Amino acid sequence: MTLKVLILATNLTRLKQLHRPTIKALPTLILSILDMLKNRITKIFKRTFLILFVAGLLIFYFIFPRFIIERRNIYNDTIHQEDASMLKRKKLTFLTYDNLEQSALLTYTHIAKPKGTIILLHGSSHTKVHFYDLSKFLATNGFNSVAVDIRGFGESEGQFFTFGVKESKDVKKLVDVLIHREGLNNIGVWGQSVGGALALQSMGSDHRIAYGISESTYTDLKSNIQGFFKRHTGFNLALVSNFLVDRAGHIGDFDPNDASPIKYSKQIIQPTLIIHGGQDEAIDISNSETIFSTIKSKDKEFIEVESAGHINLWEVGGKALLDKILRFLNNQAITYN
Repeated sequence: MTLKVLILATNLTRLKQLHRPTIKALPTLILSILDMLKNRITKIFKRTFLILFVAGLLIFYFIFPRFIIERRNIYNDTIHQEDASMLKRKKLTFLTYDNLEQSALLTYTHIAKPKGTIILLHGSSHTKVHFYDLSKFLATNGFNSVAVDIRGFGESEGQFFTFGVKESKDVKKLVDVLIHREGLNNIGVWGQSVGGALALQSMGSDHRIAYGISESTYTDLKSNIQGFFKRHTGFNLALVSNFLVDRAGHIGDFDPNDASPIKYSKQIIQPTLIIHGGQDEAIDISNSETIFSTIKSKDKEFIEVESAGHINLWEVGGKALLDKILRFLNNQAITYN
């Protein structure tokens, strides 16, 4: 019995000696596995970061600039029905200097001797249909109007919006059509936001345009985009925004420095009405104030709608604003006649 106990004790001792190295090596094995996992995760993270970084650069270089100039073809073909005897309307099409077909809607006044014809230029979120009610107002008060789909909007062809660089040439073509094909005269322009910028650029480059109205517009493209970034990020990212604008110009084949209403304002000698909302957070009223101070014309007027923002001038200004606008337009009709 003593011999059996001795043999059992000996075997247990040997067993302990046999497993002792394995037990001691276990923490080292775990650490080794964790280290391998750490290295693998680090490699995966680095590769993922590199891929995302490169993708971000590509998006920043190729995609972001297109957000500035590439327009969705916003088109709402829902036009209110009206008594055909009330207004006479006519669809116009014309070709730009680079052979893009543009669409416009000419609305005639019922007055035998029209006071003038006003080209209506919409902002970046609208088309010519936006001016349906305004065209009725103008027709009632003796003015023909031509609401235009700016290139790339509505029914007009074009991929890129160049903030007036090419569009002002389109307006010049439209003026040709109105004078020589339609037999109209005393032509003015009336634009809102980017349409207001285009109105100023068109007036400065084509003095056949006899007068103009600009609402809620900016001094130049680069400062406008800088303002957009600052408004949405809280930081002045001029280097970033200027790079994107320059890149957009390269993609859209135009010089962003020429997308400058204030540059063309210095060439404006026609009667001009500038309107801006005092609470405009999208484009500060100081933009229009600066433009107004640079307009060369002595016949110019500035209207601040104190409690209006960027897109509600007419609603806030109401009849009082429309009366002031109509007085300005009637003065141009008197001068012409």
